[in-house]
Amino acid sequence: MVKIKHLSTEGRNKDSVDIDIMSVKDVITTINNEDKTVAFSIEKELDSIEKVVSEMINTYKNGGKIVYMGAGTSGRLGVLDSAECPPTYGIDPNRIVGLIAGGEKAFIKAVENAEDNRELGISDLKNINLSSNDMLIGIAASGRTPYVEEGLKYANEVGAKTATLTCNKGSLISRYAQNNIEINVGPEVVTGSTRMKAGTAQKLVLTMMSTTLMISLGKVYSNLMVDVKITNEKLNERAINIVTEIADCSREEAIDALSKSNGHAKSAIIMIMLKVEYKEAIEKLDMYEGSVRRLLMAEI
Repeated sequence: MVKIKHLSTEGRNKDSVDIDIMSVKDVITTINNEDKTVAFSIEKELDSIEKVVSEMINTYKNGGKIVYMGAGTSGRLGVLDSAECPPTYGIDPNRIVGLIAGGEKAFIKAVENAEDNRELGISDLKNINLSSNDMLIGIAASGRTPYVEEGLKYANEVGAKTATLTCNKGSLISRYAQNNIEINVGPEVVTGSTRMKAGTAQKLVLTMMSTTLMISLGKVYSNLMVDVKITNEKLNERAINIVTEIADCSREEAIDALSKSNGHAKSAIIMIMLKVEYKEAIEKLDMYEGSVRRLLMAEI
């Protein structure tokens, strides 16, 4: 028999015991007040988050991939974060991968019992060829999801780096990881509904980690996403604005440079600022591992 009553995510929130007879305004106020506590809960775990991010950076720079693995809300959040990195930062989608119990269809519709399928946890990792070069981050609000637990065990067998992101202290899956992030958000407004505060905490931490990783890889200059991939009109306009801002040039110059650089904002910036052609801009960026900041500091 599975015992979950001891989990903080399964506790009853004393401030919401009468929520079913509250007014609409009181319900949303109660939810909002609980949501305010999430960032402070995360703040207490910044040292743990730093350790995991450092491992992510080392893994990525050494050619390995980052894998998020979870079920239900936790799995969806991992898939969401992995899906947003390629268009925002121009990375290979195979370098940050999100796995959800039940596969892609589980992203939009719950797949019954998938989170309890231990064999699936192993087969999903085998399907993406998880190796000792990679890093697996198991995500589970409860900290006890069998799919994730078995995945972490397999990752350890192949020598991959391992970490967890949970919302319960001393969680079961943390036993199988080298580094653990355990955000204690306390009882949910609706008991056990971990898509609420726990989900918010996981989303904030995942975004924090992947953004820090991308910054460390030179995907950001100042606070501008210089590796943005132009896939729509809005992102095209953003790229133009980024080039004009950094290179201090006219809109026309930015558009021309982006056209000559196949829409690569980094290259367009270097072409304008260092007065070089596209090929040379790429060569110079490669010398500094794609960092616009380091290149400009060396050349200007």
